[in-house]
Amino acid sequence: MTRARQDSEASGGPAQQAVAKHGVISVDAMGGDMGPAAVVAGLSRFLARATDASALLHGPAATLQPLLDKSPAKSRITLVDAPDVVAMTDKPSHVMRHGKTTSMWSAIEAVRNGEASVCVSCGNTGALMAVSMIRLRKAEGVNRPAIACLWPSRNSAGFNVMLDAGADIRADEEDLLTYALMGASYARNGLDIATPRVGLLNVGTEEHKGRAELKVANDMIRDAASLGDYEYIGFVEGGDLPSARVDVIVTDGFTGNIALKTGEGTATLISELLRGAFMTNIFSKFAALMASGSLGRLRKRIDPRRVNGGVFLGLNGTVVKSHGSADATGIEAALGLAHQLGKSGFSDKLAARVASAAAIAQDATNNDAASS
Repeated sequence: MTRARQDSEASGGPAQQAVAKHGVISVDAMGGDMGPAAVVAGLSRFLARATDASALLHGPAATLQPLLDKSPAKSRITLVDAPDVVAMTDKPSHVMRHGKTTSMWSAIEAVRNGEASVCVSCGNTGALMAVSMIRLRKAEGVNRPAIACLWPSRNSAGFNVMLDAGADIRADEEDLLTYALMGASYARNGLDIATPRVGLLNVGTEEHKGRAELKVANDMIRDAASLGDYEYIGFVEGGDLPSARVDVIVTDGFTGNIALKTGEGTATLISELLRGAFMTNIFSKFAALMASGSLGRLRKRIDPRRVNGGVFLGLNGTVVKSHGSADATGIEAALGLAHQLGKSGFSDKLAARVASAAAIAQDATNNDAASS
């Protein structure tokens, strides 16, 4: 089925929109490096195993319809005709002025209107965040939204949550507290961790180390642990990112983005070095054949595609940003994460948690002002 997108320009914010359909995912088919064919292939794989899910697929109908005709899951995919595409080179300001007919805008609009519970896009990160903020709006109590990513770890869940991974290079102590609350909520709903352990990334674990805002944030995050329903373990270092002593790592977007891309590059390097080492001579090739099962498990364990999907936190709606270079496997992983968050009602739970924290913080500020 194909339909055209009609933008909602009604007054009021997303809170006045219809209740989101938790089994429906809004997918931007355009913007990825591998084109819409990879998106449709990943979506088809995902729907084959997620029988309780359906999708709205946004993009040019003439391009997408032939791909959908070949999909075994086409009966659960509704094509929404959006003729234009946001390019990776487009500036967010340009998209904000001229992007209403793009697949990205259309996909986010479906979440705003309650037609879907979550949006997934491989497109331009800056444009996606800008459109998401203007259409979905920031949740009450959130100054700066954050991007949360999953980091392979030694934990039983297999991953840690790190945020911010690059939504904003700045973060003061109040932002870091909000990140802790949002990250803990994400860990509960995305990884099923009842009481997440939260750590604040620093250059050392000693309390006298780090910038001034980190020291203040350290106290604020500790004091809010009962409100946020998490366990605060204090400062953590870079080596703790994949460790089993923490579930949520809080940092600013500048540090987080560098850490994320360094980790992804290191995983790729290890894979290439292993491949080269086992292709050196006939004996190493035989050793590789004998160890093929173990090597396959290792390759899967460090494959960045398995953790594809950064989640925009702090908005009135859930948006998952897939890597622009994601193939069908990566798209499938991002959709799986989106589906789990959508079913859990994650966005509403997170907004309620942050709003409660903001109200209590404001009361404390007013009481301090009154007593001074």
